[in-house]
Amino acid sequence: MRWGMVIDVRRCVGCQTCTIACMQEHGLPAGTQWRFVADCEIGEYPNVRRVFLPMQCMHCAEPPCVPVCPTGASQRRADGIVHVEYELCVGCGYCAVACPYHARHLVHEARGYFDAPTPSEQANGHAGRHGVMTKCTFCKERVDAGRAQGLVPGVDPDATPMCALACIAGAIVFGDLEDPTSRVAQLVADGRAVALMPEVGTQPSVFYLAD
Repeated sequence: MRWGMVIDVRRCVGCQTCTIACMQEHGLPAGTQWRFVADCEIGEYPNVRRVFLPMQCMHCAEPPCVPVCPTGASQRRADGIVHVEYELCVGCGYCAVACPYHARHLVHEARGYFDAPTPSEQANGHAGRHGVMTKCTFCKERVDAGRAQGLVPGVDPDATPMCALACIAGAIVFGDLEDPTSRVAQLVADGRAVALMPEVGTQPSVFYLAD
């Protein structure tokens, strides 16, 4: 089992709904975004076009952020999810330097958006997630809780990452890359889905459909 994602940039409209949904789901403090949508222009004038590129942690099979961590806080699970054990993290930032996708974020302080915490900040905020490195977790709590109830991530909403659920265009597909019957595995198998920056050798679990 290896959890992965395929993002269809042909469908993405750059609305940033996935960004906001992620922030709300995890109660992220102001200024911290585990995912964002880059507004890109590709081609050569006058043949150019606009492309929206959702970015996040790629949950690499060979994550460079893991071996550089001096405390072992940066870890990769057997199912492919890369995460941070906050109680072990000292916020040194080595993992952020090692990550070629700029997917690591240091939370300096517990700063909300308003004078008082919003309901989602109160419900989902993480007291130990300050002064440490943070990142997209593929909503591992949702995935784990859903599987414990017999749900299928990528199929059942309660076991699927919030960004995939919130996408208004259905551009984000999640599932088991090692299950040939899953939609995400089939999209990768047909050869049209590609990884970003394959030359760095990280073997990402996030793929993109562009053509």
